[in-house]
Amino acid sequence: MWQAEHAQARLSALYPQSRIEILGMTTRGDQILDRSLSKVGGKGLFVKELEVAMAEGRADLAVHSLKDVPMDLPEGFALAAVLEREDPRDAFVSNQYATLDALPPGAVVGTSSLRRQALIAARYPHLLIKPLRGNLDTRLGKLDRGDYAAIILAAAGLKRLGLPERIRLLLDPEQSLPAPGQGAMAIEIPSGRPELLALLAPLNHQPTAQAVRAERAVSKTFGGSCQIPLAAFAAFDAGELHLRAMVATPDGKRIARADARGPADAPEELGRRVAAALRAQDADAILAACVVEPHA
Repeated sequence: MWQAEHAQARLSALYPQSRIEILGMTTRGDQILDRSLSKVGGKGLFVKELEVAMAEGRADLAVHSLKDVPMDLPEGFALAAVLEREDPRDAFVSNQYATLDALPPGAVVGTSSLRRQALIAARYPHLLIKPLRGNLDTRLGKLDRGDYAAIILAAAGLKRLGLPERIRLLLDPEQSLPAPGQGAMAIEIPSGRPELLALLAPLNHQPTAQAVRAERAVSKTFGGSCQIPLAAFAAFDAGELHLRAMVATPDGKRIARADARGPADAPEELGRRVAAALRAQDADAILAACVVEPHA
């Protein structure tokens, strides 16, 4: 809802003569909280109902966390704009401990992400990693009740909701490489609506759009979703995009890493090059070991 209100405010500032209304909706991804996303169909669960509303004419556009948007949109839909990225890093949140290094053996760490699970398990095999679902307040409440010694969340969500003080430590990408699109918001529209595309064009932040296109190209190569532990993060360095990526088994015992640099005006090509470098390290076999049986 914060994201929808942010987009509404941006559009209202651009077009004060227009009325921008929010159609609040609860998606399947919001409703199913007793199982991990990887077991119930992936992050597309946060998108489907919004696309139905657009297809039925009840909504003109939908605002998403880009990391929740499938790599291939259904026919009839398109991404119209990618807004400027908030902090893309993961955040370490704990009431007792200052860092992951400080956690004692057997301490319980909560995360909803197979990517984070794999990265933590690789560096801290003595920690116990358990699933963590729910909205931000629910997750923080579970931490405060003592269900977890620490939890790992996206820094962007904590900052957007005015809770930066809950962050004990921002994890450097070298330690916890972000998910493709993490920290970025995207606006989806029905395709074939050029007037909407033109209205939304001022919201598109070109550097963010280029970076996330490179990241999503890596994910697309491997059929990326939250069902596989995959990270990809691109940042500008000396006028070029520097893209780093990783795939791993959930237990962190097998990891492939790759990085490359390339021109910002060819982000997908950069993503494909990095994906090829991962494949040269047997990434397909690593990910084949991560296949999750669909929920009955």
